[in-house]
Order: sequence, then C-alpha cells, then structure tokens
Amino acid sequence: MKTLYHFKRNWITFNPSQLLVFVFFTSILVGTTLLKLPFSTTLPISWIDALFTATSAMTVTGLAVVDTGSVFTTFGECVIMVLIQVGGLGIMSFAVLIFMVLGKKIGLKERMVIQQALNQSSLGGMINLVKHLFIFSLTIEMIAMVFLSIRWVPEYGLVKGLYYSLFHSVSAFNNAGFGLWSDSLMGYVGDPIVNLTISSLFIIGGIGFTVLMDIRYKKNFRSLSLHSKIMLCGTFILNICAMFIIFALEYSNSFSDFTIWEKIWASYFQAVSPRTAGFNSVDLTLLSEPSILFMIILMFIGAGSGSTGGGIKLTTFIVIVLSVITYLKGKEEIVIARRSISEKLMVKSLAITMISLLFVVSAIFILSITEEAPLLHVFFEVVSAFGTVGLTLGLTYSLTSIGKLVIITVMLIGKLGPLTLVYSIAKQEKEKVRYPSEEVLTG
Repeated sequence: MKTLYHFKRNWITFNPSQLLVFVFFTSILVGTTLLKLPFSTTLPISWIDALFTATSAMTVTGLAVVDTGSVFTTFGECVIMVLIQVGGLGIMSFAVLIFMVLGKKIGLKERMVIQQALNQSSLGGMINLVKHLFIFSLTIEMIAMVFLSIRWVPEYGLVKGLYYSLFHSVSAFNNAGFGLWSDSLMGYVGDPIVNLTISSLFIIGGIGFTVLMDIRYKKNFRSLSLHSKIMLCGTFILNICAMFIIFALEYSNSFSDFTIWEKIWASYFQAVSPRTAGFNSVDLTLLSEPSILFMIILMFIGAGSGSTGGGIKLTTFIVIVLSVITYLKGKEEIVIARRSISEKLMVKSLAITMISLLFVVSAIFILSITEEAPLLHVFFEVVSAFGTVGLTLGLTYSLTSIGKLVIITVMLIGKLGPLTLVYSIAKQEKEKVRYPSEEVLTG
C-alpha cells in the first residue's frame, strides 16, 4: 500500500519506509540548523560538525566530534537532549502524540508508518503502544533522574545537579551515550548509584517496548510471547557471560589499580554498555585487544528489536545461531520453547546480517584509506556507529571530513536498519512465475 502526499500540485508517492527515511532526514537537518546557531555553542563549529552531532543525537549513537559539555551551551545541550528523545522514541511516535493532542484521526496509512518505525509485525494496537511508550518512558526517566540527583545535587548544587541528572537519564534510557563530561562516566567507576541507575536505564531501553508491554500485561514468564522470552533470557545470559569475560581479561590489565569492587563494577558496566549504550566508566584505550574485539562483537549484535538501540538485534543473532545448530544436528526446522521458527524469519535474519556486514566492511575499507589510525580502531569506530553505541577509542575527534560523512552514513544505517533503507530504495515485486529447483554444491 502506498501513502500519497500532495505538494504544490505535484503528487509524490512514498511507501512507509521512504516516508520514515524522509522524516528522519528532515529532523536531522532541523537539528543541524539549531546546533549551528551562534547561541548554541561556546565557540563556532563547522556545518559538518553540527550535522555529525545532530545525526549522532537523532540516531541515539553518542559519538561526538566535539566535547559536548564544553562546546555546547545549555541551549545546544537541550537541542541534543530533544533530538535524543525524539530519535529514541521515534519521530513518528511524536507525530502520533501531536495528532492525538490536536484531536486528529490517525488512519491506516499513518499506522503503517508507525509499524515500520517501531518495527512491529502487525498493525494491531499501534496507537495503544505509542501511548504506553510515552507514559512508561517519561516515568522511568523521571524516576532515574531522582536517583541520580541523590548523587549529583550534593556535588553540583540543586539546579546543575538536577539538569545533569535529567540529561543523563534521557541519554541513558534512549541508549544515546551522550555525556556532559569529557571522560564519560570514568569519574564514577566504583559508584553504585551511578552504575546501577545508568545501566538499568539503557538495559530497559534496549530490551524493546513490545517486550516491556508484554511484561506489563502478562502475569507470568510462561505466558509471555516467544520474542519476549528470547529477549529476556538472551539479554541476561549475554550480559552475565560478557561481565565474566571482561573481568577475566582485564583483571590484571587495565583494572589492575582498581579495588576488587571497582573491578566488579567496571567489568559489569563495560559488559552491558556495548549493547548500544555508549557510556564508559574506564579508559577504553587501555583495554587489551581481546577485550576490544569482544566489545566489537557485542556492539554488532546490539539491543532488542523495537528498542532504542541498534545493531543487527539480539533476536536476529539468536535465530542465526539456532539455524546453524539446527543444521549441524540434521534437523529441518528451528524449535525453541516448543515453538518453531519460520523459514521466512531465518532468511530475513540472514539478510539483515549480510547487508549489515556489507555496509560495515565497506565503511571500514573507506576509513582505512582516509584515516591515519590502527585498523582495530577503525573497526571499533565503524561497528560502534552501526550499532548506534557511541563508544570510541579516540578516533572520532580526529576524523577527516570524508571520515565524518562515512560515520554519519553508518549511524543512519544502524538506526533506521539496513532493510528499511533497502526497502526505501528497492522496488518490491512479487514473483509471478515459479521455476523448478536444482541443487547447488556449497561448503
């Protein structure tokens, strides 16, 4: 189904994917213009730096070519915070909210765009989901703001402490990773309030809104949908395993000067943060290469489908892993929790992964030519941008103009999703003719 929009007597036809991309790009351009205003910064910045920052905020990535806390004024920081909120919850969700406030009717065409934006499998309950999404998100952010203010109000005073608490609550819940300190959260490596509050925010935000709504309405774990079960179990297992791996790799390396509790907190935070959060409580440049490589894998996997995070998504990764296991066992269909996974979903998961790898490898190839940096640093930067994570080994600040444009493109692909961009460009056609099958030798 096509969505028709009329501009100056010319009919322009958009499908949901194309409209989503168009609105997203328009929002970034508006954000870029606002950040370029003289009163948005303490010193002049270039248009490409303003574009980079607006894109990073809108895609809830967190990569920054200038220091957010010192270069931007309070107005500029508020623009970034609004872009983060809009990008995290979805531009079309905000459009729906405005429609509801104005008493406008939300038709089938608009619901299709919301479905595309929130990555939902059906049109049912779209408006209800958006309502609960806003209420839940704002409630969680306000609660987190209170907890963080316990730590930061005594340190920075009432106004600045509350402002810092609000900014980091919004940034963390939307998995943005923007911080107002140049060293992210390294000053709070052993602080339980900051570690637990910030990590809880981006873990909840990264699980996905459909899972959160499912938990709210279902009475027990057994009655949850298969998607929710996979997300909850997968998130828990992956986070625990990642924590032990980083603890073991860095215990006598970058964590050697920490107390045992600081080592535990540092291991925990660096384990859960690569799942698209973007905050770091230790200097990542001091980590060993195995730890960096492991974090790259975590960043590529990403968060949950329909969440504020990026990456190929945890469910996609799990479906591919189960497909391999099923093939090795000689079985014909994937079965998990007494439910079978359709072949169409397997093909979609493979397509997402392969297209994502194609974009990532292409970006790495270009940056390896344009940037004077170790290949591992380039690899880390590109995957961080694709996973909308925001972690960096220091390459962001020294990117060339071409490098910035490449990372901007990767951030957009990571946020919108490779399939959304492909669907917005490619013409979808159904096959009218079926051909006989024939075996092809592989492996």
